Amino acid sequence: MIRVLVADQIAEEGLAKLRSARDLAFDVKTGLKPTELAPVLGEYDGMVIRSGVQVTAESLAKAGKLRVIARAGVGVDNVDVPAATAAGILVINTPDANTISTAEHTVAMMLAAARHIPEAHASTRAGNWDRKTFVGRQLMGKTLGVVGLGRVGTVVAELAMSFGMTVLAFDPFLGGNTALEGRVRVVQSLDELLPQVDVLSLHAVLTDDTRNLIGAAQLKKMKRTAVLVNCARGGLIDEAALAGALNDGAIGGAAIDVYPQEPPKGSPLLSAKNIVLTPHLGASTEEAQLAVSTDAVDSLLDYLQRGVIRGAVNVGGLPASLSDRDRAYLDLTGRMGAILATWSGDGIDRITVTTHGGASLTGLGQTLGLAALAEVLAPHIEGRLNLVNAGAYAKQRGIELLHASHVSDREFQEVVTVRIDRRGAVHQVEGAVFLDGRPRVLAIDGYRMEMVPEGLLVLIFNDDRPGVIGVVGTLFGDHQINIADMFLSRREKTALMCLKIDGTVPESLLEQLRGSPAILSVRTVGLASLGR
Repeated sequence: MIRVLVADQIAEEGLAKLRSARDLAFDVKTGLKPTELAPVLGEYDGMVIRSGVQVTAESLAKAGKLRVIARAGVGVDNVDVPAATAAGILVINTPDANTISTAEHTVAMMLAAARHIPEAHASTRAGNWDRKTFVGRQLMGKTLGVVGLGRVGTVVAELAMSFGMTVLAFDPFLGGNTALEGRVRVVQSLDELLPQVDVLSLHAVLTDDTRNLIGAAQLKKMKRTAVLVNCARGGLIDEAALAGALNDGAIGGAAIDVYPQEPPKGSPLLSAKNIVLTPHLGASTEEAQLAVSTDAVDSLLDYLQRGVIRGAVNVGGLPASLSDRDRAYLDLTGRMGAILATWSGDGIDRITVTTHGGASLTGLGQTLGLAALAEVLAPHIEGRLNLVNAGAYAKQRGIELLHASHVSDREFQEVVTVRIDRRGAVHQVEGAVFLDGRPRVLAIDGYRMEMVPEGLLVLIFNDDRPGVIGVVGTLFGDHQINIADMFLSRREKTALMCLKIDGTVPESLLEQLRGSPAILSVRTVGLASLGR
């Protein structure tokens, strides 16, 4: 008998699906604190949650027979996903359930801004009849620019084309010159997109690369009549720059549903001209709330009853036939991909995984490629990639996933190389699992080393000249930050310092490092700790 815990309130239709499932019993226990959840969690095969319950590492310490956590919604911030993965628990969510609602809200915001609906409504309710002031613009015949052609961006594009709009898209992870069967033209840069559009709609994931994606410089490139719409993530826009552009008439209007701080107390957008503001309503429809509940239950039942994985956000679906050494190489390759992710913010054309050495890795190349690809792309996309969906994502976006194996009779260590290519630029990391079972990075872009990839890494490429190490050490010391380990490697006239750091590194220190004349670039990578 399968047992399921429903730890948050879900729609009655979701509960009905559980009632009708064969050989399954469920309990509804909401409002449990982590200390209350921990003693009972191991009694269940699966758990359905929303955002109310916190599933912490402590809750999962005695996970018992728990196999899957189904999140009714997109975010999994209330789940300790690494702890769940370490315990062999699959974490799934419902990424498609609110797609239509968010896309429809985006189009509604376009219309509201183009036709001045909020202001006209307020004026009419006040007893006025001012048609001249609220003359708007129609969408038909205008050009929409979509930044991020993922699930929501694709539906927005489809809806916009039904209005007779021309749609352009910018997505660094989208291959080819067109999308949606040739109906959407893909441009190669944001700067190319901005001057061409009458409406700009943002659908990108928020990362360090996309934070303040639209700032003063970008707003200056837009038409003075253009409208900016953001129903994705608040941090994509520099709010002060947008407020200034609106108040100065530099752009025609804006429609905003999301904010860096919610509620947006003190935001300059609250007093800006020609703006429509809503309180994060993108997914707030009855249909979306119903869909997240039923989709979560369906996915949970698929996994528990049939072994089918949908909406996975971690690597809980690894094949049972993998050996411990196979799993170690999968983990290593993922960590190498995470290092390469620091170079993949502009997208990639190709990822190549090459194995060298004994025959044991020959059949693992494709799986290693998926593990690396998932980590290379994960910081830059909406949702979370893993072994389950990375291949389909690459195929959809025109990213080549290649693997090669070189078997030799010579007795030397197995080695894996992961390489990414983007418009002629190449970066690669080489690594191996040693006989002690622990992974090592052996080279980064040809700089040789022997480094266990875990914790917070700071990669500093610099001119190879006296005094640079001293400058770096002094700056870290001034900030009271301990360098736990350091690896140095030299090539011709340049060098790489790879620092392992205790704690965190503030942005102010990174800026000081980047401002040093001898330092060429500074990158940070956060990797999970390894079991001892």
